[in-house]
Amino acid sequence: MPNELQSEQHQTTGDEKSAADAVWQQCLAIIRDNINNQSFKTWFEPIVALRLRSEELTIQVPSQFFYEWIEENYYSLLKRTILDVIGHHAKLAYSIVVQQSTTEPVTVRLPQQQLELAPREREPKPSLTTRPAFEFYKSNVHKFESFLNPKYNFENFIKGDCNALGLAAAKSVAETPGKNTFNPLVIYGGVGLGKTHIVQAIGNYARARQKAEFVLYVSSEKFAIEFVNAIQNGRIADFSAFYRNIDLLIIDDIQFFAGKEKTQEEIFHIFNTLHQANKQIVLSCDRPIKELKGLEERLLSRFQWGLSADVQAPDYETRLAILHRKLDQDGAMLSREVIEFIATNVTNNIRELEGCLVKLLATASLYGKDIDLSLAKTILKDIIRDRTLNITIDTIQKAVCDYYSISANDIKGKSRKQEIAGARQVAMHFAKQLTNSSLKTIGLYFGGRDHSTVIHACNTVEHDRETSEQMRKDLEELGKRIEIMSL
Repeated sequence: MPNELQSEQHQTTGDEKSAADAVWQQCLAIIRDNINNQSFKTWFEPIVALRLRSEELTIQVPSQFFYEWIEENYYSLLKRTILDVIGHHAKLAYSIVVQQSTTEPVTVRLPQQQLELAPREREPKPSLTTRPAFEFYKSNVHKFESFLNPKYNFENFIKGDCNALGLAAAKSVAETPGKNTFNPLVIYGGVGLGKTHIVQAIGNYARARQKAEFVLYVSSEKFAIEFVNAIQNGRIADFSAFYRNIDLLIIDDIQFFAGKEKTQEEIFHIFNTLHQANKQIVLSCDRPIKELKGLEERLLSRFQWGLSADVQAPDYETRLAILHRKLDQDGAMLSREVIEFIATNVTNNIRELEGCLVKLLATASLYGKDIDLSLAKTILKDIIRDRTLNITIDTIQKAVCDYYSISANDIKGKSRKQEIAGARQVAMHFAKQLTNSSLKTIGLYFGGRDHSTVIHACNTVEHDRETSEQMRKDLEELGKRIEIMSL
C-alpha cells in the first residue's frame, strides 16, 4: 500500500515545513485563549503542521474521528483563526491518519476545495459576535436567524427526576408558546446541568413546527453588548423595535444582568410589550429568581409571574443513560465497567460527564487502543480525583489560605473583600467536589453560611473556570496542592 504521507513529505520543502510550523504556533496561541485547557490538549496538541504552500496550510490529524470532531465542534474557531493569521484567502487542507504502524502513518488527504476558508467561497452565518441580530433582521426579514444550536432538542435530552418538571414545562411552552400560564418560563440550576439545552430545545421545537415565526436565542452578555453598541451608534430605536417583535424570546443566564441598570430598564420594557402581546419569554439563570442579586425589584417581580423550574445534578441512573446516549450518537462502544466508573465518579456536571467520554474516545482513536478500566483511570486522572485520598475541608481551607496568602479567620469570617470572598468561594468549590460533605456541613465550616451560599460559590467558580484562564490555572494548581497535602 503506497505511503501517501511519505510521498507528500518528500515533495515538501524545509521552508514550507518551517513556515507551516510558525503559522500553526500562532494559530495555537489564539485557539488556546478561546477554549479550555482540557479541550486544547485533547484536540489541538496532537495536530501536526505539514506544510504552508502559498496560502494553503496542510495539517495532519491522527484519525477520521479527530477530523469529524474538529469540523463539527471547532470549525468556526479554526476558520476564524486561520483567516486572521494567514489572510483573507487562506485555505486549509487535512491529512488524516487512517492506519498506524511501526513506521510512518498512512494518511488520506482530503480534497482542498472542500475546506477552502476564503470568504468568497463560504460566507459565514451572521452571529451575535459579528453582526447584531437586529441589523440582520432588518435587512433579511425572510431569512430570520434564531441563533439556535440544532443539536439541542428534546429527542436527545435525557429525562430524569433531576429535570422532570423543567422538561415537562419546556415541552408545554414549545407546543403553545405565549398561550400558556408558564410565561415567563424560568429554568434555573448550576453550571453544566442542561439549562441551555432545555431552553434551546424549546426554540428548535417551536420553530420546526411553526409554532412561532420569530424565535430568538441570546445570552445575557450578548444582549447587553448589543444594547450598549446600539446606544453608542444611535440605533436604540431599531434595537427596541426588533426585540419587541419577537414571538419567542429566549435569554440565557439572566443573572449577568446584575448591576446593568440601563440594560435592565430596556429588558423591563421589552418584557412588558411581549407579555401583553401574548408572546413567549423563556429565561435561564443559576439560582432561584428570588435569590438573584443586583436586579431591580420590578424586574424580579415580572420574572416570577410564570413558572420557575429547577434542574439538579443527575442521579446515577440518569448519568448512565446520558453516557449510553452519547456513545450511540458517536457510534462508539465502551465496556460496562468503564461507563459505570465514569457515572460513579462524575456526579455534579453533565458537561464534565460528557467530557470524560470524549477524552476516552479521542485517546482510543489517537492510539488505536481499546479502553479498559485501568487505562480509563489513567486517562481521566486529572478529571476524576482519587477518592481514596484523605481530603478534608480543613485541608482544603489550609491549602487555599496558603495559596492566596490569607488567614483561616479571613476565610471563615464576614469579610466581603474581593480577594477574600473569591478565595472563600474557591474553597467551597473544592469542598463540594472533593469531599462527601453535605452543603449544610460545608456552610458550617465557612462561618455558618447556608447551603444556598455554597451553591452560589460553586456556580461562580465553575463559570469563572470557563471564562478565565487565570482561574483555570489557580484551580489546577490548588488541586495538586490539596492532593499532596492529603497523601
